[in-house]
Amino acid sequence: MSSLTPVSSLGEFGLIERLTRNFPEQNPDVLRRIGDDAAVVRTSEGEVQVFSTDLLLEGVHFDLAYVPLRHLGYKAVSVNVSDIAAMNARAYGITVSIAVSSRFSIEALDELYKGIRQACKNYGVELLGGDTSSSRQGMVISVTAFGKAAESDIIYRSGAREKDLICVTGDVGAAYAGLLVLDREKAVYLKNANVQPDLDTYDYVMARQLKPEARVDMAVRFAEMGIRPTAMMDVSDGIASELHHLCRQSGTGATIYAAKLPIDPQTVSVAEEFSISPVTFALNGGEDYELIFTIPLSDFEKIQTQTDITVIGHMTADPKLIQIVMDSGEVLDIQAQGFRHF
Repeated sequence: MSSLTPVSSLGEFGLIERLTRNFPEQNPDVLRRIGDDAAVVRTSEGEVQVFSTDLLLEGVHFDLAYVPLRHLGYKAVSVNVSDIAAMNARAYGITVSIAVSSRFSIEALDELYKGIRQACKNYGVELLGGDTSSSRQGMVISVTAFGKAAESDIIYRSGAREKDLICVTGDVGAAYAGLLVLDREKAVYLKNANVQPDLDTYDYVMARQLKPEARVDMAVRFAEMGIRPTAMMDVSDGIASELHHLCRQSGTGATIYAAKLPIDPQTVSVAEEFSISPVTFALNGGEDYELIFTIPLSDFEKIQTQTDITVIGHMTADPKLIQIVMDSGEVLDIQAQGFRHF
């Protein structure tokens, strides 16, 4: 009798590759299909449309025990707009489809859509449509984002070359720190409902988890600085996973430095509370939605005065070597250990 293969043996990206590997490529205007932050389709001479979609499931991607519905609506838009920004394009619209069980009231869904509306306003995107359905249990949210750009402005994951500098916007690891704090406080509450959480000292990391912001500012800033990244993607699964994607698509290796990782002091404090290295937060935490990108070494002077862009390493020739140099000087292989969907 033949045995069946569990989905967990492939993981998310292995499963995607298996399910989509035999699909025909029939339209020459489709410039990028599966494998980047978004698909790219040429719509006219020199112009492209960019599309991305994400699915958020209660109990898998969010916990309504501590996630306000308004924040959830905002985040659902942010994570999709982030994919468009990662292609160096501008988002202009979204569709939102939801499935909810009978335990959700009209007022609850109003709160969800208030967050969606606020995100649309902040990012300059329009709600173009969607769908609604019932669910046997919990909530499911599916958002598709639409963007556009000049074809020459689009940045893929595949353009990095040896000696390119690896850069990161903002700071990383904070969203995971916020998640650990929220999970801990939920556990305390379940044991004793009379204990009120004291979260004042965790404001930054909780905001990064509950209400992340897409880096829609960077396309304009790149133009102002006179640089064009050679490869780019957003940090949704942690620096480690994203580096593996960039290296695989570009056919390169990478070396980064632990001391260079931009980690907020509050993230460091949370890491110390949980007796976990802050470097682990940065490498494997995910959900920061900052941008990781590569630039030619010759562009270093153009970014060195930018306080929220950090050079964390460089691309190397051997695609088998994706490494981090620790403060001690020890060189370790980087394992992609971000969020596992299966």
